[in-house]
Amino acid sequence: MSKQLDSRMLRDAFGAFPTGVVAVAASIEGRLVGLAASSFTSVSLEPPLVSLSVAKGSTTWPELRRAEHLGVTVLAEDHGALCRQLSGPAQQRFTGVAFEITDRGAVMLAEGIAQYDCTIRDEFEGGDHVIVLLELHAVAQRPGQPLIFHRSEFARLA
Repeated sequence: MSKQLDSRMLRDAFGAFPTGVVAVAASIEGRLVGLAASSFTSVSLEPPLVSLSVAKGSTTWPELRRAEHLGVTVLAEDHGALCRQLSGPAQQRFTGVAFEITDRGAVMLAEGIAQYDCTIRDEFEGGDHVIVLLELHAVAQRPGQPLIFHRSEFARLA
């Protein structure tokens, strides 16, 4: 086992663990704001909590964290291009994307396999990321398989 922990080696080792991918989005002052994240996980059933991690260098997170509610959508297996779009230029992230906006401003992507209406419960420093603890207020799901992110590529469940 190598004891050297350079960033490339860590990124490759972290990438060995497959994850799902979510869109995190809200309508803020009439403008759609969102990002894609692969660091999403369930935390607690009581109270209902999930978490995600966002890079401290994100220019989108400071805007998103101002939202009254956030929408978190689990992307489906055919959403690889959508995930790339959500990671691209901010003004093009929602072009051609079907979505719904709740009365509190959470944005849910229409074709996701699960949707969560959340509020920020807490934030913690986690090295070069911010760990965000979200409290769930409503959930919905539909049949389908998730988009998988593994070794820096998108994959599907076999």
